[in-house]
Parts: sequence; structure tokens; C-alpha cells
Amino acid sequence: MKYLHLMFAAVLVMSSAFASPGAHGPNGEHLDGQAAATGTTSSVPRIETFTEAFELLGHLSGGELSIMIDRYETNEPVLGGVLEVQYKDLKAKAKFHADLGDYAVDDPKFLAAISKPGAHALLFTLVAGEESDLLEGTLTVTEAADDHGHEHGFNRRWLPAAAVALVLVAAAIFIVRRRRHAKEI
Repeated sequence: MKYLHLMFAAVLVMSSAFASPGAHGPNGEHLDGQAAATGTTSSVPRIETFTEAFELLGHLSGGELSIMIDRYETNEPVLGGVLEVQYKDLKAKAKFHADLGDYAVDDPKFLAAISKPGAHALLFTLVAGEESDLLEGTLTVTEAADDHGHEHGFNRRWLPAAAVALVLVAAAIFIVRRRRHAKEI
């Protein structure tokens, strides 16, 4: 019985070690970076801007600049419009994703320019039906988006299989020791 308690304690200790985030938070953000020092919840570069007619929210992650647009007064999403984004002398047309309701810029040259650390003044040109508008905002990048130069180590999708394997090994050890003990008596 003593061994069973010992194995159970080992499983508890191992499970908490696997569950701890290490140098990354629950969403993959760096705990030792600028975001942790300033108390922000996300290190994903974001941009928010609005005019009297529209409001825009974008974030730079996953190899694209994803942009949501809605009407300022009603929060009704603006779907199927034409959106162009300009940064200095670079322009990129955003593709509309009907399934997600967002616009995405995935031009590699454009993304490389706005992914560098610093403040990037962006100009959005929106044409939605008969309406058009210019929206200006600043995207602040504190570190290169999605490229922080190291592997993330342990893959969490193997955690359930590892836990089952650990329990099976503990059960096998328990059975073998119990049988040995029974033979000695």
C-alpha cells in the first residue's frame, strides 16, 4: 500500500509539472517579455481606430493582419467590402473571408515591413457598397510577430497519452510488487 501512495504522489507531481506554462502563458505569450512587465494580457500587436461611420479592429498574428470592421453606431459587421491597407509606400489589398467575417492581409512584403518592432502608421481605405471611408491608426509591435526564435518544447496534445502511460506503468509496478510480496509470505 505504501508503494501505491508513493506512485500516486509521483503522478500528482508529474501532472503539475506537465501543466505548468514554463516561459509562456496559457495563450503562448512570453511571460518574461514586455507584455508581462506592463501587465497587458496579450503580446499580439493590435490596432484600433474609428471614424463617424466605421470602427476597425485588427491584430497581427498567424502570418496575417486580420481586420474586423463594423458600423460605428450599430456594431453591424461590414461584410464583403473592399479594403486596402497602406504603410509608407507599400499597399496591400485585404481579402474578405466570408466564413469568418474578417478581412486579411497576407502579402509577405507588407507583413515583413509591419512586423518589425516599432510604431507603424497604417491607412485603411474602405469601400462598402455606396460608402467609402479612410481610417488611420497605429500598429505597435514590441517584438517580431510570430517569430521569436525558439521552439516551444513539450507538445501538450501528448499529455493525455503520457498520463495514461504513466498510470499503466504505476499499476504494473504495483501488481509486480504485490505478487512478489505474496510469494515471500
